[in-house]
Amino acid sequence: MSDIPRATGLTRVLRASRGRSYPRIIGLFRERSWLFYDTVLPLLGTIAFVYVYKALGAPDRFVGYVIMGGAAMGFWMNVMWSMAAQFYWDKQGGNLELYLVSPCGLVPILLGMSVGGFANTLMRTVAIVVVGAVLFHVTYVIHQLPVFVAVFAVGIIALYGLGITFASLFLLWGREAWHMANLLMEPVFLGTGFYFPVRALGFWVAIGTSIIPLTLALDALRQLLFPETHPALLPVRIELAILGGLAVLFAFTARLSLRKMEFLARREGRLSLRF
Repeated sequence: MSDIPRATGLTRVLRASRGRSYPRIIGLFRERSWLFYDTVLPLLGTIAFVYVYKALGAPDRFVGYVIMGGAAMGFWMNVMWSMAAQFYWDKQGGNLELYLVSPCGLVPILLGMSVGGFANTLMRTVAIVVVGAVLFHVTYVIHQLPVFVAVFAVGIIALYGLGITFASLFLLWGREAWHMANLLMEPVFLGTGFYFPVRALGFWVAIGTSIIPLTLALDALRQLLFPETHPALLPVRIELAILGGLAVLFAFTARLSLRKMEFLARREGRLSLRF
């Protein structure tokens, strides 16, 4: 028998999270071709929108909007495909049963998935911002750096909280998970204002789409980068407060959805709301 003591409490959570994040972080560098597919190819779509604005003679700040939108798109796609639909794919691959009987529970596993996915996507995001800035001579001047970091951090927490919620809901919906992930792509690209100021949609429409954390996060970050010219939806401080509320809300709903999934799996022997 091993003399290594069994981890409990916070130590168990941290070890399980580290173990689950390891494949996503290390796997990124193990298959070098993925670096090309995940970084260079998505950048082409961003560059296309840049040339659209240049052809229309739009102000230079719109180039910065497009580059920021392309960077944010990586996080949304990671949340949809590597978080929301992950449990469904794990079920198909036979790994979900191992998660459900694991003594650490599902929360550390999802936390590790979030950390690994964030680290993976952050590299792609930095590459898009740097390459876009070099190619199109965009200069970013961050006003109120602490507020900028706070908006980014709280926005990421709220966004991945939404992803954890979707992870359980997509699994409960069964085979519709794939279709739901596809369905939520293009409307979110439009509703969150990836390539334009979201205020252009109208105030109340933009407020309605603010349930997606990227809407307020992008608007607040753009205000801090282009304070004189950006048509703000709400003041930065208010948007930061709302993002904090969304982070708490999605953490609560994620916990409820996880409990529902565990109940169906352990008490009723099924992982779908359908009989």
